[in-house]
Amino acid sequence: MEAPKLMLFDLGGVLVENAAFGRLGRLLPGSPGAEDLRGRWMRSSAVRRFELGQAAPGEFADEFIAEWGLGLSAGAFLAEFGSWVGGLAPGALEALRSLRARYRVACLSNCSELHWEKFGGFLGEFDQALSSHLIGAMKPDEEAFRRAFAHCGVEPAAVCFFDDTPMNVEAARRLGARAFRVEGVGQLVATLRAQGFLSA
Repeated sequence: MEAPKLMLFDLGGVLVENAAFGRLGRLLPGSPGAEDLRGRWMRSSAVRRFELGQAAPGEFADEFIAEWGLGLSAGAFLAEFGSWVGGLAPGALEALRSLRARYRVACLSNCSELHWEKFGGFLGEFDQALSSHLIGAMKPDEEAFRRAFAHCGVEPAAVCFFDDTPMNVEAARRLGARAFRVEGVGQLVATLRAQGFLSA
């Protein structure tokens, strides 16, 4: 099989520490599980508008609070929201730098302006850093992948994509990319080694 020209990564849940669903679940009655929250999050009109760059933070807070029935002020919610993502997870930087010695490396994230600002300290570790709020399309919509591939100047068949959300992985595969579902850096590194992209 031909070597990939681009290694494309999701951020939250793959390379970046992401406490969103755990923290959000504690704000909701009944303590819904992470998979239920993931599905509801991806269907949320408030989230979609914000992660497409179509709403300011204050608008997003008001819409999200109303949509999800949260008992928080807009300011309190935005402070909570900002704390949901951290930096690169342990082992992520080493893996990226090892890969970048052999491949072009990029990220494609469904992300808002608030979280993207928090990632500024490590986005330079990628050859291209793409976010839904900047490209105007979000996963799992195929248009997000088409724009990412065009921005990076590659055909889908030349891309290996890694994401923790099944719908995103399936969308990338439909377009012809090699795509893998991984959760966290441990699974990512194991998959990279199994595929021969990273030495043990």
